[in-house]
Amino acid sequence: MDPAVPGVPPRDRLSRPLHDLRLSVIEACNFRCPYCMPADEIPEDHGFDAASRLSFDEIERLVRAFVRLGMRKLRLTGGEPLLRRDLPRLVERLARIDGIEDMALTTNGVLLPRHAPALREAGLRRVTISLDALDAGIFATMSGGRGRVPDVLAGIEAARLAGFDAIKLNCVVQRGVNEGEVLPLVERFRGSGIVVRFIEYMDVGTCNRWRPEGVVPSAELRDRIHARWPLRPLDPHYRGEVAKRYAFEDGSGEVGFISSVSAPFCGDCHRARVSADGTLYTCLFAGTGHDLRPALAEGGDALAARVADIWSARADRYSELRGSGTAGRRHVEMYLVGG
Repeated sequence: MDPAVPGVPPRDRLSRPLHDLRLSVIEACNFRCPYCMPADEIPEDHGFDAASRLSFDEIERLVRAFVRLGMRKLRLTGGEPLLRRDLPRLVERLARIDGIEDMALTTNGVLLPRHAPALREAGLRRVTISLDALDAGIFATMSGGRGRVPDVLAGIEAARLAGFDAIKLNCVVQRGVNEGEVLPLVERFRGSGIVVRFIEYMDVGTCNRWRPEGVVPSAELRDRIHARWPLRPLDPHYRGEVAKRYAFEDGSGEVGFISSVSAPFCGDCHRARVSADGTLYTCLFAGTGHDLRPALAEGGDALAARVADIWSARADRYSELRGSGTAGRRHVEMYLVGG
């Protein structure tokens, strides 16, 4: 093995290991959510240039290198990952890699009726589906006029019928836009076995024109839900879990809250992100990335060494520093790294 590859998994400058990889397989999306990929900023044909993205061979080589460095959790993202042609073939290849303990897919759900059975058969075990509202008008607005609630609900049902028994729903909450949808979403999925998670509106990227007054703190949402259906806190599944979990006192499941703005969790952030073109970002709010293609071309040892070097130099903790000299800083766009 190349001597630059550590004998033990690397830790960054804040002693955080590399446990999770969020891997984008395509930059294209069939939605234009204003908080991620607003239609007035991003052309319709963005991300469909196949020549710019990693091949399946390159993706497998990359994932194997990350496993050597301690990565155990893999999430496939986009853009909309189900737009990537032959995605089940990639899932099948990745599912055979020893060392990956958990592989999931994040999607807007509308293509799941077509793909869920093949993904499940290929070895995918978990899906996370975005659903920002049940109201048709609000959902249309939040998907840039591209989405219909029945299509997402059909995708959720397709995932359930295909045998996915770990389904999560993500809802990004914006003040004055969809905060009134929180209770309806909880009511719709309570007792279904599906976990709804509410995500604070974040300043990811620059094209979404984020403003702090658009954030609804998770504590406020938790209190609203608790007033209707009493909650109790749950222990995390593992150290570094991003969502704070709460169970319904009546036994009807749980909800989660991801609070990057009001309660940053940088200290336990174990996540790296790689865009569809092979650029490594060490933080969701990073301004620049690291091109892995040259190391990919050299082979597994060179790639593992390159990633280890990058990770060892990492000191990102943007959410903890937000507002302290970070104003005006550019961030990687959410649709490039999957949020």
